[in-house]
Amino acid sequence: MQSSALDKKRLLSVIAALLLPLAMATGVQAEDEENQRRFDNVQTKQRQAVGQACGKVLESVQELAEEERWAEAERALQGASACKTSYEKSQVFNFSGYVLYSQDKYREAIQAYNNMVREPDADERQAVNTRYTIAQLYLILEDYSAAIRELEEWMKVSPTVGSDAKVLLAQAYYQADRRNDALRLVEEAISEQEARGNLPKEAWWSLQRVLYYENDNHAKVVEILKKLIVHYPSFSYWRQLGGMYGELNQEINQLVATDVTYLAGNLDQERQLISLAYMYMGAGAPFMGARIIEKGMKEGQISRSGENLEILGMALQQGNDSRRALPVLEEAAQSLGKGSLYARLSGVYLDLDDNEKSVVAARNAINRGGVDRIDITYMNLGNALINLHCYDDAIKAFRQAAKSERSEKYARQWIDFAEREGERRSGLIESGAKIDGCKRV
Repeated sequence: MQSSALDKKRLLSVIAALLLPLAMATGVQAEDEENQRRFDNVQTKQRQAVGQACGKVLESVQELAEEERWAEAERALQGASACKTSYEKSQVFNFSGYVLYSQDKYREAIQAYNNMVREPDADERQAVNTRYTIAQLYLILEDYSAAIRELEEWMKVSPTVGSDAKVLLAQAYYQADRRNDALRLVEEAISEQEARGNLPKEAWWSLQRVLYYENDNHAKVVEILKKLIVHYPSFSYWRQLGGMYGELNQEINQLVATDVTYLAGNLDQERQLISLAYMYMGAGAPFMGARIIEKGMKEGQISRSGENLEILGMALQQGNDSRRALPVLEEAAQSLGKGSLYARLSGVYLDLDDNEKSVVAARNAINRGGVDRIDITYMNLGNALINLHCYDDAIKAFRQAAKSERSEKYARQWIDFAEREGERRSGLIESGAKIDGCKRV
């Protein structure tokens, strides 16, 4: 039989394709173009040929593989008795690895590829590339120690180790809790690409960012996120940048980074929106915080819960908009019944000169408890009682407020005023003046 009966060109193209590392489901990129040409200037032993009989078997396997008839291809390879030489056997093992991998039989594929590498007459270039493929298969199986072992061995024999391979090993190191080794390699890969004027891959910077974050180096994380925002724009990076500025206590930068995401419509979760509102309140712009919450409630992004109403009421009150704050805080207080909310309501009623309601709210707050600054509540109560000309009751409230060092000075001043004013008004009433007395609440 003439050798022309065998489509040698087709067979060689199939074998050449299998020389390249497989693109695995781990999402790891294959070696870069420079690394694919790593053998171009390396002398290797002379290639051996596939005999005619063995070539027919491999060609039939190729046809089955193209039709994705994997089980038949696997059986054909198992019965490839025509492939007798070491080189031919290496090609059978190589095809077997590919067919097994295509059926998700990863451990069997690893065994086949290992058999290929062990053949004495295996093509040197193919054997080196196959070791890289074996490492990728171990990564799929999450056997990181084995993947590390194979990659380290591959690096010893590969004439050129590209940046992709270094990052692949860095990822394996990371999964094996070898964080320092992972950071060293990924930084080396990034530096290599930047030195050549190339743009490092997004995944590389992302891995570097995670490693620095786990080392609590938030300043470096910010630096990397800025690069990602410039070269791989994503509002998720803006959100992360805002979070990092928060870790660094750079509140204004945190607010700006988070607001960029909000303005672009990429901040829509209740927790995120409430957090942004708090940032505005902390930055002295509570009206902006209130606007965000009101808009979120209107659009259904923020629930009208008692807790959220309390925050909205607090923002409105801080923005000196007591009239808008009042119904919001009333609704929140009715929902939650918290002493702190009634304390806040007492202050709002006082601002609006609704002294009777201020007294009721203050007493509610005192009775319910849970008020951080109870001295302020007593001060509000005292002031409301003075406005109602109930000076004796006001003095009692101010005396309670004076128990706090923070309010003692002002409480004493109000006590003096209440005593003088009470005496003055009592004298006027006794002399027949028609003025209002204490209006009991």
